[in-house]
Amino acid sequence: MDYNGIEFLDGTSDDFPQVLVGDPYGLIAIGGNLKVSTLIKAYRQGLFPWFEDWSPIMWYSPPMRCIISNGNFKASKSLKQKINRKLFSVTADRDFANVLNRCATVEREDQNGTWIDERMASAYVSLHQAGYAHSIEVWSDGELAGGLYGVSLGRAFFGESMFHQKKDASKVALYYLCNWLDSLGFNFVDAQIPTPHLLTLGGIEISRADYLKLLHQAMAYPDFTGSWTNAFNSYHDK
Repeated sequence: MDYNGIEFLDGTSDDFPQVLVGDPYGLIAIGGNLKVSTLIKAYRQGLFPWFEDWSPIMWYSPPMRCIISNGNFKASKSLKQKINRKLFSVTADRDFANVLNRCATVEREDQNGTWIDERMASAYVSLHQAGYAHSIEVWSDGELAGGLYGVSLGRAFFGESMFHQKKDASKVALYYLCNWLDSLGFNFVDAQIPTPHLLTLGGIEISRADYLKLLHQAMAYPDFTGSWTNAFNSYHDK
């Protein structure tokens, strides 16, 4: 059933509609489930879940998308200095659950609450255990100072959330992620919703139609599944 272009799914369905419909904000479907197979299918079609803890599951494909293409991450002079001075250490998939929890609980400026409720947290832990969701951790004096998590499929990484508890720690996480993915030949990092902050880091705005073309190209490659810990560390320890 659909209403004004928005599809309503029952709790067992992963039969998503074409993403070139929906409301002006990119809401495509409501309902369904957060099974690993459903999430993978959604990302491959250009959708991601985004909803409040009191609402049903909502699936979005915004009319304008933000991506960071291969090689296009922009590090400011001050960020480069921090990286070169090795003020932080960085790992991958060392503490996924903690990164997800911090993304859900660390307060952000101009933002009340979080969209990462128990349903979302459980779903992405399962996706991590299945080898598709990954985290980048940034450490300072042995403490988790920042990080991010997202989903890897084909040659695309779908960023879900990031946090910092020390200045620039989330930027450091994104820098190391982009550097790592560039070395693997990934096409882009999907940053979902364009923001002024992301645009300063090399993100660009593209239309949904253009995004879907790039996504189709990226999905033609095998998935890089399993733990990234050893390969990530080996690359960055060179």
